[in-house]
Amino acid sequence: MKIDKIETYRVAIPLIKPFKTALRTVTTAESILVKVTCDNGITGWGEAPPTVVITGETLSSIESAIHHVLKPYLEQQSLLNYEALFQGIQSILIGNSSAKAAIDMALYDCLSQQCKLPLYQFLGGHKQEIETDFTVSVNGPEEMGEDAVAYVQQGFDVLKVKVGKDNILTDIERIREIRGRVGKAIKIRLDANQGWSPKEAIQAIRKMEEMDLNIELVEQPVKAWDIAGLKQVTDHVDTLIMADESVFSPRQAFEVIKTRSADLINIKLMKSGGIYQAQIINQLAEVSGMECMVGSMIETRIGITAAAHFAASKKNITRFDFDAPLMLAKELVEGGVKYKGRKVTLPSEPGLGIRHVHVGEGASIGNTI
Repeated sequence: MKIDKIETYRVAIPLIKPFKTALRTVTTAESILVKVTCDNGITGWGEAPPTVVITGETLSSIESAIHHVLKPYLEQQSLLNYEALFQGIQSILIGNSSAKAAIDMALYDCLSQQCKLPLYQFLGGHKQEIETDFTVSVNGPEEMGEDAVAYVQQGFDVLKVKVGKDNILTDIERIREIRGRVGKAIKIRLDANQGWSPKEAIQAIRKMEEMDLNIELVEQPVKAWDIAGLKQVTDHVDTLIMADESVFSPRQAFEVIKTRSADLINIKLMKSGGIYQAQIINQLAEVSGMECMVGSMIETRIGITAAAHFAASKKNITRFDFDAPLMLAKELVEGGVKYKGRKVTLPSEPGLGIRHVHVGEGASIGNTI
C-alpha cells in the first residue's frame, strides 16, 4: 500500500455570521484540502485552514510545506510503515502544524479504510456519538445575549463564550447578560483567547464567581507563552482553567502538566500537527489525571470529522467543540459527521466516512501536486 499521489485544493466558504474572538474576525472559511491516493485505489482526505494569529500559517505556506517538503518525503512510501512515516512528518519540518495535520488525517483516513474500520474504531472506538458546544462570538452584551438564546433554542445546552476583548468589566457584563437570558441550566465556558493579563484574569474570574455566574471553565486566559501566568491564574481561582494556545506539542503539554499550570488541555489537530501527536498529548494528560477537550479552528466538515473521530475514540477526552461546519453558508462535503442539534454522530463507513467533496462547486481549486 504505497502513497501514489497527493493533491491540494483551495476552498473558500462564507460564514453565516462573522466569527469574532479577541484575536481575529473571520467572515470566510478558507482552507487547503488534501487528497491522498494510494496505489490500491484508496483515497484519503485532510484539511488545513490558515490561522495566522495562532499557527502562523497562510494558504501559501501550507501549500508550500506540502508541495516542497511533505510530498517528496511521502511519495512512493509504504503506508503500512505508518509509525515511521508519522514520526518523519514531525521531524522533517519545523512548525507548519496545520500542513502536517492535513497530511496526517488523510493518511489515517487511508489506513482505517484499508482495515475496513471507521477511524474512531481504528483509534480505540470509545463511543460513536458525542455532544458539541456552540460558540458565541464576542460582540456587545445585548447581541451576545440574543445569540446565546438563539443557540439554546436550536438545542445546544453548552455555550462557549468568547471574551478577552475591550476590558474585563465589559466581559463580566457580557457573561451576566448571557446568564440572565439563558438561565442556570445551560453550561457556560469562556474562551479569552489570550486576552487578559494574569491579574485581570484572576480579578474577572473571582468577580464572576462572587456573582454566581456558574462558569464551567475558562480557556487560555493569558498569553500562550506565559506558563507562569497561566499557573498563577489556575492557583488563585476556583473555576477550572484550560490551556489551549499554550499547548501545541507533547513537550509543551508535559510542561503544563508537570507544573500543574492548568486543569485541562484543549487539543486541536491544527496545533498538534495531526492525530499521531494528539494521541501522545492525550496519553500524557490521562496518566496525569488531567482531562482533555478537543476543539478546532474554522474548518469544513473534513477537518472536523477527523477531529471528532479522534475525540470519540478516547475515554479521557470529555469535552468537544465541533460547531464550525454549522457556521458555514455552504456545504462542500458528502458524508462525515452528522449533526442533530448538539449531538454529533460518527459515520459507520471505513475511514473518515467522506464520500465526496465538491471542490469545483463553490470552491476555488488550487494547485495540484
